[in-house]
Amino acid sequence: MASHPLRDLTAIFLSLSLKDESDTRQLAEDLAAILKPGDLLCLSGDLGAGKSTFSRALIRNIAGDPDLEVPSPTFTLVQPYDLPRLPLAHFDLYRLEEPEELEELGLEEILEDSAALIEWPEMAEDLLPKSALWLQFRHGGDEDTRQVEFYFEDSEWENRISATLEVRAFLKAALKTGQICREHLAGDASLRTFEKVCAGDEHLVLMRWPFSDATLPETIGSYMDQVHLAKDCRAVAAIGGELRKIGLRAPAIKRADFDKGLVLSEFLGSETIVVDGKPVAERYFAAVDVLAAMHARKFPETVDLDTGETYQVPAYSADALVSEANLLLDWYLPEKTGTEASDQSRAEFEALWRGLLDGISEAQSGWVLRDFHSPNLLWQVGASGTDRIGLIDFQDTVIGPVAYDVASLLLDARTDIDPELENALFDAYLQKRKGLGQEVDPEAFKQAYVVMGAQRISKILGIFVRLARRDNKPAYLEHLPRMEGYLDRVMTAPILSDLKDWYQRHIG
Repeated sequence: MASHPLRDLTAIFLSLSLKDESDTRQLAEDLAAILKPGDLLCLSGDLGAGKSTFSRALIRNIAGDPDLEVPSPTFTLVQPYDLPRLPLAHFDLYRLEEPEELEELGLEEILEDSAALIEWPEMAEDLLPKSALWLQFRHGGDEDTRQVEFYFEDSEWENRISATLEVRAFLKAALKTGQICREHLAGDASLRTFEKVCAGDEHLVLMRWPFSDATLPETIGSYMDQVHLAKDCRAVAAIGGELRKIGLRAPAIKRADFDKGLVLSEFLGSETIVVDGKPVAERYFAAVDVLAAMHARKFPETVDLDTGETYQVPAYSADALVSEANLLLDWYLPEKTGTEASDQSRAEFEALWRGLLDGISEAQSGWVLRDFHSPNLLWQVGASGTDRIGLIDFQDTVIGPVAYDVASLLLDARTDIDPELENALFDAYLQKRKGLGQEVDPEAFKQAYVVMGAQRISKILGIFVRLARRDNKPAYLEHLPRMEGYLDRVMTAPILSDLKDWYQRHIG
């Protein structure tokens, strides 16, 4: 790891004036929002220039705990933080006697899966990695003002810093106040990022699409096209607006910049229909009411936006459904068997799926929100009727068999739904549809339900392995036994007998 200390970095990328400690804390939030494993922040400057204030704010933001005790590592030299969102190490090299002692502190190993920030980095001389971002803190013109200058050699920092400061500017323009807090919000498994934004008593959610069609890797962009995943945040405005029109609880948008991929929306809380990891029956029945209300309406294929643009809701085509099911072949099958799927087994698999999809081609079609399950269904305490369920993560809505969303809910990928509750919810859905004046053929709907359930489970088995192996998120493997149990359950349906035989022969 060879690099240069700050004195050799002559190009200043950016210089910011911080009028008080709140500005320093906001800068820490802005950088915390973009930190990832392998990042190193080097904090330079005189005593009292703001390095410790910045460090405490950044660590507390990543921890999601504004009261977290953040001791100075002056004597220990390094203080590790094993944080769920991002492991972090805080170094203070003031007492370092020789630069080579840095190797004994394990910085190189720490940066393999963590981020780090270093105060007094000059003590390490030329032993710090070139990828580091250097921040030079200086005293300003009065007691409270500070000046911070940004230096780096790795040009990737320029785009990342510009993007997070652009978010800050967007929030200031939207909220008309200087005191705005940004906090990481756990989101879905997509490329989108989410933040909880606080401005006084107002709480909002910022969704950021840090990609465009032009910036996506070709393989990812091609797959998104195949299965009709939204690449543009206009989908959020289009789908959410139509859901609100029929009285469903989708977040209202406060401000959006579609071209920059920023959407600031109402915060509907963080309480879902699951409590302590277990489904709450009352809440699942309320979610069934929402599905019945949706499926009793006909939604448009083209949505007019306030900007004068239109958004076309894509069809959930057979090609898209088969492409999704193929994720099982690409990821789950090799994980379970240690071998790749043969061309012949792939051809058989695809033929079976096309036959099944053709067999339910007459099933009711409508808007399919696609991820209608517990993480995206927010319980609204004190509300009544369909207002009890807040809807999020619906931007990938397509037009397809409505039974898909029923299967998504009743075979919830994130919590165990036992057969008794599943059957009760299925019956409640049919009764609710009947109560809304729509008679649904139970047998025909059941056939569409098990086919869509099997397709979704197959897709998710592949996605969870992909997240674990490709994206280094091994926690998703914990959900595999649940999905495998659901697959066994739906495979008892006669319509799936041939598919069941294929799974037994090729996966076991």
